[in-house]
Amino acid sequence: MPLLQFDTTLSLSGTEKTEFADRVTGLYTDEMETTAGHVAVTVRGHDESALHLGRAVDGPRLFLDAEIRRGRSFERKRAFALAVMEHARDRFDVPDENMKVVFTEHHGDAMMGVDRVGGEWGGE
Repeated sequence: MPLLQFDTTLSLSGTEKTEFADRVTGLYTDEMETTAGHVAVTVRGHDESALHLGRAVDGPRLFLDAEIRRGRSFERKRAFALAVMEHARDRFDVPDENMKVVFTEHHGDAMMGVDRVGGEWGGE
């Protein structure tokens, strides 16, 4: 039951946000071997002065805080992070130096919706 929270200086239309969320959801389900029904995505736009990264160059910035269930391998997390950053670079011209992904892992039962409580990851 991941919560993928993007903060960015990109000025995205509603359609672009929806398309981006759909693409990221697909990348997550592919790389993490799960289904899309429980993937939550937020896309928050900010003024350039609101997002700072020491190595940043001129251009838009994009940060992902990925709140996920614990248990995925480093390789899965790295593949997902790289896929998201590659998409942002190719689709929105975000420089590599201006992107960051941080994973926070939770016990399955710390992630819940009205109709379910997450379980432990049974993969790797």
